[in-house]
Amino acid sequence: MKTLNIRLIIVLIVIGISIYFLLPTIQYYTLSDIQKQFMPREKFRELKSKSLNLGLDLQGGMYLVLQVEQPRERTTENIADIVERTVFVIKNRIDNLGIAEPIVQKIGNERIMVQLPGVLDRERAREIIGRTAQLEFRLVAEPQILEATLNRIDRYLLGEDTLKQDTLKDTLMLNRPFSSMLINYGGDMAIMEENIDSIKKLLSRSDIKQLIPRGYEFFFGNLEVSGNTKFRRLYLLRDRPELTGAYLINAVATVGGDQFNPNAPVVSLEFNPQGAMRFANITSSHVGKRLAIVLDSFVYSAPQIREAILGGRAQITGIPNMQEAKDLSNILKAGALPAPVRILEERSVGPTLGKDSIERGTKAIIFGYLFVLVFMMIYYRLGGFITVLIQALNFLIILSILSLLGATLTLPGMAGLILTVGFAIDANVLIFERIREEMRNGKDFITAIEYGYKNASRAIWDTNILHFLAALVLTFFGSGPVKGFAVILAIGVITSLFTAVFVSRLIFDLLVYKLNVRYIPI
Repeated sequence: MKTLNIRLIIVLIVIGISIYFLLPTIQYYTLSDIQKQFMPREKFRELKSKSLNLGLDLQGGMYLVLQVEQPRERTTENIADIVERTVFVIKNRIDNLGIAEPIVQKIGNERIMVQLPGVLDRERAREIIGRTAQLEFRLVAEPQILEATLNRIDRYLLGEDTLKQDTLKDTLMLNRPFSSMLINYGGDMAIMEENIDSIKKLLSRSDIKQLIPRGYEFFFGNLEVSGNTKFRRLYLLRDRPELTGAYLINAVATVGGDQFNPNAPVVSLEFNPQGAMRFANITSSHVGKRLAIVLDSFVYSAPQIREAILGGRAQITGIPNMQEAKDLSNILKAGALPAPVRILEERSVGPTLGKDSIERGTKAIIFGYLFVLVFMMIYYRLGGFITVLIQALNFLIILSILSLLGATLTLPGMAGLILTVGFAIDANVLIFERIREEMRNGKDFITAIEYGYKNASRAIWDTNILHFLAALVLTFFGSGPVKGFAVILAIGVITSLFTAVFVSRLIFDLLVYKLNVRYIPI
């Protein structure tokens, strides 16, 4: 046949392209943990971006449903716009973390669904998604103001008649009931971990708040560790920020620290021109004073202003590790959430469950494939063996297309992959039965092949077109697992037509016209 060589070249090109696009997936998932660790970061990212992604149900991860709360402050935006902006901010935060194939989408009017494949650190994920990231710069109260405030609180507590019934009785010294729970650390007041709750309880009382000078407010620092001791610093700050993160244009995690720890992680901040002007005015007007960097109502650091800072740059120090510095810089760059979010539903899929899902899905495919192999070879003999070969090619093409599209393979997707086998087998069964029928009618084997493919083609096309249309409907109108199932189903219908009709006919023609085989057991 004149077109035989052309068809053979087409099939070989398809096989070559499929192997090319599937090779990164094979390389990525066969890497050991040690190889991943020592591979150059850029090369590893490139390899991962070209490989087939596994969904939440296969590699583990987190599933969250968030409720967007109405903002406390009055705003001209309606809740729909606020939810849309919240989705945008959360997407930016997650994209900066480099999570493969995250899903962030609005469900209903005030809820957001988040899927994070591969994220197994629950606390870190919750903080990154729900954190408001309100950055503020506040002036620290003068030492004499802080000392006078502490003395005022001590004297007030000493005069309380209810002190004898207070649960803090055992930890309070008779002469300084409040200050006795504070220690001096690096020139700042600090609270040991065992006293933090007691201090918070005291400072939240309305009568104690009245003892704090007007225009000031107490703030806690981040939890710090020194040896086996955990503590938080306590600051008295101005109740109004001098500058906020609204003027921030960039935040970069790096190392710098201070003269005592030059390799400590820091976040370098850069302000826009208006913010730089404000920052210059603040620093030039308060040289010698301390300016606290406050994030989400916690003080990260409170450096002294030694000179006017005119370049519009600042640093957040006091960060425990580089990972937290990177998370902080990503959150600041993405911006603050326009409204608070509350986690309504949270599900975690551990790596064990994901691994179990992969193993079961793989076993289902292998056992299904072996069952088809045995059945087809018993019932259709050599024709059945040809069917099994083209099924292997079918799997290869489907997986390569998914890798090319950067798609995510999920458990429903694996179900669609298994169902694709049924479509392809059905097509070959129709063809083989037609060939048998033509041979029973007295035609020779070569003529029976010609008429068998010709007469079975219409039924095969009709069936697969209907399946493809159904898959398209599920793709456009479905979501989540249904959509993942439908996408692979649609791809599988197309590849099954190519392998079951085009490739199988090519194999028969090669056997007949190239190898001069006059009869193939079917």
